[in-house]
Amino acid sequence: MANSEENRVALITGASAGLGRALADALAARGWRLIIDARHPERLGRVAAALQAYADRPRRTVWAIEGSVVDLAHRDQLVAAVAEAGRLDLLVNNASTLGPTPLPPLHDLDLPAFRAVLETNLLAPLALIQQLRSSLRRDAVIVNISSDAAVEAYPGWGAYGAAKAALDHLTRTLAAEDGSHYWYAIDPGDMRTEMHQAAFPGEDISDRPRPESVVPQLLGLLDPESGAELPSGRYRAADLAHPASSDKFIR
Repeated sequence: MANSEENRVALITGASAGLGRALADALAARGWRLIIDARHPERLGRVAAALQAYADRPRRTVWAIEGSVVDLAHRDQLVAAVAEAGRLDLLVNNASTLGPTPLPPLHDLDLPAFRAVLETNLLAPLALIQQLRSSLRRDAVIVNISSDAAVEAYPGWGAYGAAKAALDHLTRTLAAEDGSHYWYAIDPGDMRTEMHQAAFPGEDISDRPRPESVVPQLLGLLDPESGAELPSGRYRAADLAHPASSDKFIR
């Protein structure tokens, strides 16, 4: 465990599976304290116990809060957990929803379902950022998980892609308005996750990389000798080792 990291605190939404779980594991192994949430209490409890087991002394290192990021009362609980932890160095807006599956074409998309996708994938991240504004430490890192569907048009992915495209622009605007933090929209690429499987029901997605393969690139954003020197911006995880080729902009 790096001594410089043992008191740092991260809040990761949607951390009971997939990329959120993989990143939480990696940070816990490095000594970070974690605030995590998810909608499924049993799975969240198992993940919290596994993360707490990384602690090398008897102190609380994990706050696990069941609920949905679209609910104000749940976000209030997350803010209270940050206050109890005493600081916030990293916020990862990872919780997402595809919307109806199988993914319908836009002509057939129910508008209330579209609004629900926007609530989870766009409005909730902004709302959480607003509520945590005073808790973020100077030079804190905010990571909004994006998608290639934000920049490419895929049949059936209209709602999800539109929400992620707006999230990318939201990230850019926050960076232009607030230079005291690092703002990143990260496209992790295709991954072998439950959500990706839901988008392709009945298909074999075992050829997709595991979420753990993306974690080193995310950890690089937290390294003062590498990642923190990257300007705020939108990056593909695959390009983070070669930032000159990424779509970025100056803080």
